[in-house]
Amino acid sequence: MALTLKSGFSFDYDNLFGEGKVTQADLDFYAEDLKKAHEAMKVMRKDGFIKAHLSKDGAPEKVYFSKLPYVTEENGKLNLNSPESIKKLHEFTEHLRNNIDTVVSLGIGGSFLGNKVLFDIFCGEFWNTWSKEQRKGLPKVYFSGQNIDPRRTGDIINHIKAMAAVTKSHENRKYKVCLICISKSGGTLDTMSNFMVMYDALTKCEDVEVEVVAVTDPNMEKKTLLKQLAVDKGWPTFAVPDGVGGRFTVFCEVGLSTAAVIGMDIEKFLEGAKAMDEACQNENLFENPAMLNAALKFAASEKHGRNIEVMMPYGDYLKSLSEWYIQLLAESLGKQFDKEGKEVCYGRTPLVAVGTTDMHSQTQQHQEGALDKVVQFIKVEKWADDLTIPNVFPEFKKLADISGVTMSEALEVARQSNADALKSNKRFNACFTLPELNEFHLGELMYLLAMSVAYEGELSNVDAFNQPGVEAYKRIMGPKLQEVRKAKGV
Repeated sequence: MALTLKSGFSFDYDNLFGEGKVTQADLDFYAEDLKKAHEAMKVMRKDGFIKAHLSKDGAPEKVYFSKLPYVTEENGKLNLNSPESIKKLHEFTEHLRNNIDTVVSLGIGGSFLGNKVLFDIFCGEFWNTWSKEQRKGLPKVYFSGQNIDPRRTGDIINHIKAMAAVTKSHENRKYKVCLICISKSGGTLDTMSNFMVMYDALTKCEDVEVEVVAVTDPNMEKKTLLKQLAVDKGWPTFAVPDGVGGRFTVFCEVGLSTAAVIGMDIEKFLEGAKAMDEACQNENLFENPAMLNAALKFAASEKHGRNIEVMMPYGDYLKSLSEWYIQLLAESLGKQFDKEGKEVCYGRTPLVAVGTTDMHSQTQQHQEGALDKVVQFIKVEKWADDLTIPNVFPEFKKLADISGVTMSEALEVARQSNADALKSNKRFNACFTLPELNEFHLGELMYLLAMSVAYEGELSNVDAFNQPGVEAYKRIMGPKLQEVRKAKGV
């Protein structure tokens, strides 16, 4: 059983639904809740309203992520995607091309994870080793600000200084670096500490020329610290729009700024998200990918105790997609209280795995451990660059027996074998299939997952768009840092 869209994108839920799995009776039990959830999504799309959703300051807040796939003038008024904002992103690409040597993207949470997905999938591990011609004039890209790690931050600074020294020696010019600092609040400790250390070190290096781009709340009446800095210093800015939580920002200028840096097809990415949003407006459960995904996972958890979801894409460069999903599921659904204030301690636990790598590490647990998991596979139907396994050692039968097939064929045989083995031992699993690994289909998948947590928030009656647990440690951390400063006499 599979739900397949016109684009070829598919959700195969055969190993998750049916006798001995999530049953039709399970789904029928939640029929009224599903109708209410679908109506709630209609209201969210129309005016951004989500019942009981409050900002971290306790004020009513709209939810606008579902508007991001639509590039319209109207959305531009909401600081979302508009023809003007997309044009600005393309202009940023051309400013960087053959002008900036290195971009460092500084962000944490959604300001890092979604951006890393785009980089990994469309650039890969060796982008920074390619020549400028191979990169079509676009810069090298590094990520920082996702941890307060003195060693790695120092390593990036020293690496840039070393590249700058080579450029000075060979080309007799300064090495040009663009720091993209991303913080909605404008004061995120992890990001801003890295930014200040890096900005200070690089501006003091005579071989380096530094540009800064700030990505923050665009409000001019009540400026964030980063926005005020940008105004004072004359730095260009992109917006983190109101009503879009960090884990959903890959579809706005937060993620699209990285898309611009690497020359990704921004329009195709948003078109894929838009196509998925349109599919998710279908009232028929078995024709609505996000509602079906949410219903099956929710029922698997509530009716069958499968409250852990292992996100297991098959492909190395898809690992960051699984890591992005960790934040999406954990922050959206891991809630102590429901919308009425009742303590429920709800939340399915997400885990990262990669096929085939983790078939040799985690699969023992998936196959024979506690019956508390749904394994969610992601596969790519057609790889852009495939390789055939050659028969270079014919004298060894075991090696000869795996030759003559492509690596993608072997990868899919491994995935299917894993799925079949899990099924044979009552282990729930499902599979998302992307016809190709391109912008359109990635937009489809990421938007499906985002909309799925919105549906599940309604089914579980928790606010999928706040994150009070994250704010708890921040309130403790601030005073503790002041104690450290006081003890140091700063």
